[in-house]
Amino acid sequence: MVYFVGAGPGAVDLITVRGKKLIEEADAIIYAGSLVNPALLSDAKKDCQIYNSAQMTLEEVIAVCKEMERQKKNTVRLHTGEPSIYGAVREQMDLLEEAGIRYESCPGVSACFGAAASLNLEYTLPEVSQSLIITRMEGRTSVPERESIEGFAAHQTSMAIYLSTGMLRELSNRLMQGGYAPDTPAALVYKATWEEEQRYLCTVESLAETAERHQIKKTALVLVGEVITHSGYARSRLYDPSFETGYRKARDV
Repeated sequence: MVYFVGAGPGAVDLITVRGKKLIEEADAIIYAGSLVNPALLSDAKKDCQIYNSAQMTLEEVIAVCKEMERQKKNTVRLHTGEPSIYGAVREQMDLLEEAGIRYESCPGVSACFGAAASLNLEYTLPEVSQSLIITRMEGRTSVPERESIEGFAAHQTSMAIYLSTGMLRELSNRLMQGGYAPDTPAALVYKATWEEEQRYLCTVESLAETAERHQIKKTALVLVGEVITHSGYARSRLYDPSFETGYRKARDV
């Protein structure tokens, strides 16, 4: 059996209880060494076989899974954050299916939620934003034309932009071309929830300048939207005394 486990954004105590238990019981762990906090491996059994997928190809990863399956042992494929977001898991699952190997997924906390916690953000403030767009700039992995930064920027909602730290000047230009004003609030969060986390508030226009000033070149998340200022929002109807729910009668105020 292979378990795809989300390791969370970085802090060792942000893995799920289920994920921690799977690590403790695994016979082999293949972890994304370039991004996963190696301290999580301290929960593994003494005889657990550890592999760093940063040094492996897809075929080599699957070969380990096949060998462990042959020995009737369990493998944890430990991915950073939440595996369903930029985790390249589907291609692994397809090959496991071809080999007749069963697998399951265990969710994790993605970096955009770790960053939101660090900044005490609510992405969906009433009358400001009710949507969160998770996207990235195209690099070695292409992005469908219909999912352009400019097209998403036209919605003027909250955005979390992954894997784009090395292209911030272009990102800023494209966000503004799409409709964001230059002074739209933005944030740059480096290694969200890690001990070395850095977070900087800026604007869409000053993203590149902010990164250069603080020498941030990778492993950072870009957040964009008016929600970053925590202002201009309406009170939620959910807790309004005049709003009746299935659990509470409306009250006169």
